[in-house]
Amino acid sequence: MSSITDFDSLRRAMAENGEQPEGPARNARAEQLLAEAEKLGIPLAVIEALGHQLKVYNYSSEKDKMFVPFARLLRMWEERPEDFDEYEVHSLHWVFKWMSSGMLDQPHIPLASIEKWLGEMEHRYRLAGHSERAVRSAEFSVAAHLGDVPRAERAYAAWLAADRDSMADCHACELHEQGWWQAEQGHDAKALALWAPVLGGEFTCAHEPHAVLASSLAPLLRLGRTDEARAHHLRGFRLVRGMESMRGAYADHVEFCALSGNEARGLELLAERPTYFTDTGHPRSRLDFLSVVALLMRRLEETGLGDRQVPGPVGRTWTARELGAHARVEALALAGRFDERNGTSHVSERARARMAQPQLVERLPLGVRTAHPVAARPAPAPAAPAVAPGQEPDLAALLAEARRMSDTLQPNAMEAWAAVSRAAADAELDVRDRAEIADHEAMSRGPEGAELFERAADLYEEAGDLGEALAARTRAAYVRALTGRVDEALAAVAGPYDHVLALYAEDATGVRQTASVLMGRARVLMRRVLDADETADGAPDETVLAAAESAVRELLALVGGHAGDDVRIASRYAEGQAMLAELAVRRGDLEKAVELFGRASAAFVEAGLPWFAVEYEARLAGLSHHLGDISGAERALRAALEHGGAHLEAAGRAQLHLQLAEVLGGRGLSVEAAEHALESAHWADEAGEGPTFGAWARHQLGGFLLRQGRFAEAAEVLESALPDLSEETHGDGVVVQTQWWLGDCLSELGDHRAAAKRRLQAAEIARHWPEQRDHATLAHLAAESLGAAGLSADADRAYARAGELWRSLGDVHGLVRSLRARAWLALRAQDGAGAARELMAQAVQECASALDGDGHDEGARERLAAELGHTHRQFGDLLARSASEDADDDAIRTALEDALTQVTEAITVFASLGDAALDSRTGAELAAGWLEIDLGHPTRATARARTVLAMYDGAPTDDETAQSRRAEAEQMLQVVEEQGAG
Repeated sequence: MSSITDFDSLRRAMAENGEQPEGPARNARAEQLLAEAEKLGIPLAVIEALGHQLKVYNYSSEKDKMFVPFARLLRMWEERPEDFDEYEVHSLHWVFKWMSSGMLDQPHIPLASIEKWLGEMEHRYRLAGHSERAVRSAEFSVAAHLGDVPRAERAYAAWLAADRDSMADCHACELHEQGWWQAEQGHDAKALALWAPVLGGEFTCAHEPHAVLASSLAPLLRLGRTDEARAHHLRGFRLVRGMESMRGAYADHVEFCALSGNEARGLELLAERPTYFTDTGHPRSRLDFLSVVALLMRRLEETGLGDRQVPGPVGRTWTARELGAHARVEALALAGRFDERNGTSHVSERARARMAQPQLVERLPLGVRTAHPVAARPAPAPAAPAVAPGQEPDLAALLAEARRMSDTLQPNAMEAWAAVSRAAADAELDVRDRAEIADHEAMSRGPEGAELFERAADLYEEAGDLGEALAARTRAAYVRALTGRVDEALAAVAGPYDHVLALYAEDATGVRQTASVLMGRARVLMRRVLDADETADGAPDETVLAAAESAVRELLALVGGHAGDDVRIASRYAEGQAMLAELAVRRGDLEKAVELFGRASAAFVEAGLPWFAVEYEARLAGLSHHLGDISGAERALRAALEHGGAHLEAAGRAQLHLQLAEVLGGRGLSVEAAEHALESAHWADEAGEGPTFGAWARHQLGGFLLRQGRFAEAAEVLESALPDLSEETHGDGVVVQTQWWLGDCLSELGDHRAAAKRRLQAAEIARHWPEQRDHATLAHLAAESLGAAGLSADADRAYARAGELWRSLGDVHGLVRSLRARAWLALRAQDGAGAARELMAQAVQECASALDGDGHDEGARERLAAELGHTHRQFGDLLARSASEDADDDAIRTALEDALTQVTEAITVFASLGDAALDSRTGAELAAGWLEIDLGHPTRATARARTVLAMYDGAPTDDETAQSRRAEAEQMLQVVEEQGAG
């Protein structure tokens, strides 16, 4: 911290403090600087220090401290106005507006004092000759706060009608307030139309579009424009996250989470800002914050999570129920203080309405991770049989419904049988009913169901249904195969197989039971194929494959003509086709496998069982992608998502969306790819797979958003992916790519220090790779970021490292560009002109040497020549800028002549490349022309300008470069003419 010795050092210190993050530390420093200013004995120094203190208080949580320094400033103005310079006079009148809104935000300040102040502001603005625009804006704020709609509308109209002058708020802030009023009056579409120029970047300021992005969230949700709402949240939250003074905007983001099914994200936002619960310097924003905390806690209670521990005011632990009650009481007490001051009930009514808002969107995936996701809402239970109100369904009805669902292979059939089992616990059942209950309970147990299947078989046999008994014994054999006991399973299925065929031949059992046994036997043999694959070093045993194929074809021969309306038999046929497809894969006939998986999927769909097609459509997609049939892969994945519908489990849905995102991304369809990556991330989180393929989905989503130029959204998503990405799980390439993309986003957003950090982290991993091109590129990009961040020494070291890597790779272009960048960095340093010249000369030499070498094809030589031309051109620009204004005339002239020599060399090189380098040549010609003018060679400058005009003679009007070059050439001719006339 530098000492304050004079007015200049005070100003430097205030400027440095103004760049610090908002908060108590910056405010405390401003107070110290005021004390230092008072020691200087310069009235203007005290005035500026008071103004600085006012500003940092206004942009902090300690807004209530503004009134004391302002009162002192106003007293100084009234006593000695001559002590204020023009800027401070303007600033004094400007902060009148801050005082007006600041009083309104403090419930202890009487309304009469606020109205009196409004009149004082109007009087002083009139005396100073200012428009009444700012005054009417302030009056509107008072009326809107009071809920006095007629007065607010009058003030609003007068505000818009008054002329804009130097006291008017910036366009962005005015549009924010105007849009807020339209939204308050229920005109969401009008609000968003007013905000459009701010959201589009036409108007910005220190706190916009931050506040507009936040204010737009609820209107967008109400209008159903959810994609925009998601984008505004991701983009806007990055802007307000580190700004202490924007508690109101922060509250809007918490509210968005509560209204869009993102309660877990809302909790994380609360955890990031614990002081927002208790900071009292700005009561109005505290009321906003507490109101949305109560809303969020209400949402958690409604989802059965009232006892969940949540972040709240420090000093104790909180459940959602406790925090909700606390926030509601605190908010309404604060609202009551405002209403008592105002003599209305408007603030309390508004707070209650905000806390009682209904959820606007059941589920709006954001793409970002949540460290502690809220428990997923339970899936709806299958519909129970219709019964009279207040009655439980009887056992007969439950049995009938379970059989219907089993016979039609409905996805929730097992749940229906579980309901039967519960209802039948103490009931007397016939043996057939008990057999079916045991059979389906065995199915629900998976590999542990073998003994229960045997019990079901005994019961079927007791009931006189030998075919179903054999089918149950076959199911028992198959579950043994699933546990690795394939030989035992094959032995166990042999008897039922022979027996059922004999029964079928005698018409003693039906196709359904026979097909069930044949399918069970085929599954066991397919299991042997899979086991052989897992243990074989080479191709699978053809004997094993042939046995499985024979069993499958026997099944297909049986059911092929009997499917009809029997979905069970139709499903056997479809599954048989899928088995043949798997065997084709093992034999390496992937084209045949694609055909057979297609048949299987189509058969399931035709049978009215689309959810069974999903598994095979996913296999079809993978094979099609492997064979280069991207369109086929896309079709299969879309079909799988459509056919799976609500029956897909979260993990399967996530994987399908992720595969489709990758396919679409590979086709360059980044917008739709991003949508599917977003869905994948959401469903991965729902499945508890956020740290695994959820992180991979976020990685992909960030890349797709980056391709679309949605840098803030991409950065938010990529940052949320990084904590879960690991070299062990996802591979170091994915980690590097994520850091790389994030660095690109941060660079585009102007956060060059953070961009450099990410690029350096990625480079450190890539440093250990055998191929060093990525390492070189990342080192070069990191150097660019370091330079843009003003860290010249660090940037030079990074460029030097990149140059070494480019040299080791034989990449002359990268080496030359690193040398040029170092030259420009050196020029910025004190007494760095000599080093800059040396580095640029080295760049020219490296390029020329490479061009003189052998082994280049024509294209490579042309690229090297172009690089040489650009290097000469930059050398010329550098030499021209190195001519210091305080140098003697001879030194300046020498620098300009040397610059002209380099630019002339560039022209020669570009000319040798013909039309391919036309624009580069004309740019160099014009640069040379301006140097000729500076050196007193008007005739040469004229010749160069006319050369450029001739080169673009007849150029199309939509050629922007041509038109720009012609305009500059005309300007050069005019300058020469004016100098000659002078």
